[in-house]
Amino acid sequence: MTDFTLWDIARNLLLAGRWTLLLSAIAFAGGGFFGLVLLLIRIGTGKWLRRAVSLYVELFQSTPLLMQLFMVYFGLPRLGIDVSAWLAAAVCLTLYSSAFLTDIWRGAVEAIPRGQWDGSASLGLHYLAQLRLVILPQATRMAIPPTVGFLVQLVKSTALASIVGFHELTRTAQILTVALIYFAICYPLTELSRRLERQLMTSAR
Repeated sequence: MTDFTLWDIARNLLLAGRWTLLLSAIAFAGGGFFGLVLLLIRIGTGKWLRRAVSLYVELFQSTPLLMQLFMVYFGLPRLGIDVSAWLAAAVCLTLYSSAFLTDIWRGAVEAIPRGQWDGSASLGLHYLAQLRLVILPQATRMAIPPTVGFLVQLVKSTALASIVGFHELTRTAQILTVALIYFAICYPLTELSRRLERQLMTSAR
């Protein structure tokens, strides 16, 4: 009886681990794809598009992931869109990943010296060719450590997905209110942190 119980526990853990890995893979792959698209927009020349991407990133970085899961799972049905807990988790984690990966990769691209852009331009390369042949290969090497670190964080974050299956946790209106409160608290702190970082970088030059 004991052996059967231990095997049953081990089997359930393996099944749970399978879904954790699958959800992490979907979120990372989807987030990576959309993150790359958002990165190209954010480092492009369109002012309003850059600002829109910046607001998107700030929104997902300034609110807790749990609140985002609640808003997707409980908020979409209020709009007449029914989603399963698993689909809601996959969509939310994909959006969450795209925001963070965009920011990580943007930092790596901006760390490339301006001379690399100027040198590749002097060779007659257009913007996309500069990115593909010169900038992104160098940025990729710098982005690997923080990207892997985020992947580890993402795998751990999938544990929150189990919570959205409980309808009775709180009402949708309360969830949206709490999410807005968190955003109102975290957004000014995020802006303050970025301004201090810019000031320190400027003073260090």
